[in-house]
Amino acid sequence: MTLDAAIQNLADPLDRSRFPLDEWALVETEFSGDDMGRTETIFAVGNGYLGLRGNVDEGRDGHVHGTFINGFHETWPIRHAEEAFGFARVGQTIVNAPDAKIIRIYVDDEPLVLTLAELLSYERRLDFADGILSRSLVWRTPSGKQVLIRSRRMVSFTERHLAVLEYEVTMLDADASVVISSQTLNRQDGIGEYDRPKSGSANDWDPRRAETFTDRVLQPRFKRANNGRYILGFRCTNSGMTIATASDHSIDTINDFDESSQLGDDLAKHVYKVKAKMGNPIRITKLISYHTSAGVPTHELADRCDRTLDRAKETGVADLIQEQRDWLDAFWARTDVELPGQPALQQATRWNFFQLAQASMRADGQGVSAKGVSGSGYGGHYFWDTEVYVLPFLTYTSPNAARNALRFRHGLLDHARARATELNQLGALFPWRTINGLESSAYYAAGTAQYHIDADISYALSQYVAATGDEDFLAREAIDILVETARMWADLGFWRGNGNDVFHIHGVTGPDEYTTVVNDNLYTNIMARSNLRAAVKSVRRLLSTDRASFDSMAARLKLDEAEVMEWSFAAEAMHIPFDRNLGIHPQDAQFLEKERWDLAATPPENRPLLLHYHPLVIYRFQVLKQADVVLALLLQGDQFTPEEKRADFDYYDPLTTGDSTLSDVVQSIIAAEVGYHELALNYFTSGLFVDLADLHHNAADGVHVASAGGVWSALVMGFGGLRDHSGRITLDPRLPEDWDELIFRVTLKGSRLRVAVTQTSVHLSIEEGTEARLTVRGLQVVVTAGQPETIPLSHQGARDPGAPTAALIESSRRADGTVITSSIPTIAHITEQMPTLD
Repeated sequence: MTLDAAIQNLADPLDRSRFPLDEWALVETEFSGDDMGRTETIFAVGNGYLGLRGNVDEGRDGHVHGTFINGFHETWPIRHAEEAFGFARVGQTIVNAPDAKIIRIYVDDEPLVLTLAELLSYERRLDFADGILSRSLVWRTPSGKQVLIRSRRMVSFTERHLAVLEYEVTMLDADASVVISSQTLNRQDGIGEYDRPKSGSANDWDPRRAETFTDRVLQPRFKRANNGRYILGFRCTNSGMTIATASDHSIDTINDFDESSQLGDDLAKHVYKVKAKMGNPIRITKLISYHTSAGVPTHELADRCDRTLDRAKETGVADLIQEQRDWLDAFWARTDVELPGQPALQQATRWNFFQLAQASMRADGQGVSAKGVSGSGYGGHYFWDTEVYVLPFLTYTSPNAARNALRFRHGLLDHARARATELNQLGALFPWRTINGLESSAYYAAGTAQYHIDADISYALSQYVAATGDEDFLAREAIDILVETARMWADLGFWRGNGNDVFHIHGVTGPDEYTTVVNDNLYTNIMARSNLRAAVKSVRRLLSTDRASFDSMAARLKLDEAEVMEWSFAAEAMHIPFDRNLGIHPQDAQFLEKERWDLAATPPENRPLLLHYHPLVIYRFQVLKQADVVLALLLQGDQFTPEEKRADFDYYDPLTTGDSTLSDVVQSIIAAEVGYHELALNYFTSGLFVDLADLHHNAADGVHVASAGGVWSALVMGFGGLRDHSGRITLDPRLPEDWDELIFRVTLKGSRLRVAVTQTSVHLSIEEGTEARLTVRGLQVVVTAGQPETIPLSHQGARDPGAPTAALIESSRRADGTVITSSIPTIAHITEQMPTLD
């Protein structure tokens, strides 16, 4: 197997002398300047709209002094060395917003610089229960005076545009002159000079990093200072987006002090000069607000900042903190996964879930980017990662956030239609990477050609509707996406056959970016089939349950029965490649013809492969960046037999480099399902600590949000054995041998179900709502409020009726091994059951 040997038997890769165990917090007891990029990421705070990297309060030392707003970006022309029609033309990159978290301190004119300071004590704590980053240290100044400094930083989940900073200074053993300078600084460096290659060698290039701007990004448009409140407003040079940031200051001390202000285009500064007496604390409270827009004038955004800060001052910091705790209490009540007896795994699990909250919960109309609002990696773009890795977590724990993320995709539908037209396709083609809805992938082979994103979005919204019963969303918005993506697949594919026609899809790239522009990619074809089926099913359901909405949809989309029938026939004739000799599904039509890459002989320093080998070298071999067929085994698991899953996993796992952080969590789920329990745990551990232990050496660029979402799936779907195929919930747990219990919650159609898995039983109870229906190892169970159910895991009930049998799959293959249908009714039966559209 390809998993790094250092991780295989290492359940806790963190240095516990520096990061002591706490199941509800990430704690650091020793400051280090050697890995500030990583710690800035893992100690970041955010709410899905606003993110503050875990920079030191004093704003001097740092890898990237980052403040990021979801969707706030600059555009730039993509310059291709050789042009071609349809190439992406406009790049988009998240902007490093003006930094309002800086609070600098001088004691007797000596500045605190953490990388140089003598620290007698130090602790930093990111608390998952109250959402606050706190720090406490004792600094011995060069003159020998001891200073206690405490700070707290919070980005509010209840007030989307608000952050709260508190900074307290106490002289412990002497009086001193203390100057505290609170600043908002526009560094004018776009993403940041720290992202620039240092040596200029080819190996410094890394496509996972954001582009660095060379020209000024934020143009000053507004500034105002009034009684301790400062507002700066800017407009992005090219995109025209606008931003205003405001800060409001107050001081609480019995020491004598005076204060002054400074206001410029790129700097707002409020300075307290304090005659500090030993033992008398100085407490500074700084309220910060950010508002952004696609083009609203900055003076209007400034008014919005004023209203946010006025409301926060009226509420008071104590109540704001309590509101944050109440919000998180509710969040953890519906999302927490408990791992009794596994404290290191428990801590890391909660850290990952907290990152998911910080990336998504107040996105409110924006997408969930690959790095959330924790860093600039991937330019702040939204990918298919959201729908496949993050949406399951949101759908089953925070449905409203899932709905918002899907509505964001609906808002980009017109851009997707235009992109499809540009690529000579009907319907809609969503961009592989984007912020504003335009395709921003400059390398089409590994980017734009990933047409599967249409099916991924369709899959996520179908899963959401089935899990929540949100028929209103289906009728008003989701149906448009399903119809337009189905149109794209029906137009992209083509018919070929000798007697019995088969539907093929050529010239696409699957999830594995080490194999590009191929014919009949297994993942793409099977997900496209799912997309087509979902569109047919949803159109029929809308016709039978909501005729008014159906008529409105059919009129605006110009949909007729012939087109729906075309989707149905294409879906059921979809080519699903199968190699009878090897007993596996080829990743694509030519994959098995290539030479296998010798990963065992590849030097560790040459990983990841994409940074050390030309794409053409990689493309000639059987080698995977990430799970492709194996991901299909998860998302379309009811379309494969257990024997096929085992054979496919056995073949592709040794070829998978894991160079993508999207791989380990999926490998873990399928390893658990096919019986490789130790390997499943190893993969899970690797995915769990991707950022905390910086296993891919790029945590400095921000949290791998999709991997964090995959951690939830690995626990709930891997070890918990949860599956949801077309709204049919099944459980088949596979607990690691040394785990006593696994406890998780899922929300199904408004009812929150608590699932407690032990080595011998599954205990089910309703925590909120009325009932939940599911199947546990073939046994159909209805759990009602106040009536918990316990099912012994020794029970082997009747086979799940939705699971295909080997005989059924076998009977659906042609002589060449091609699968032409699956465990579904025949086309004739479908057409008989369909009502007409008129």
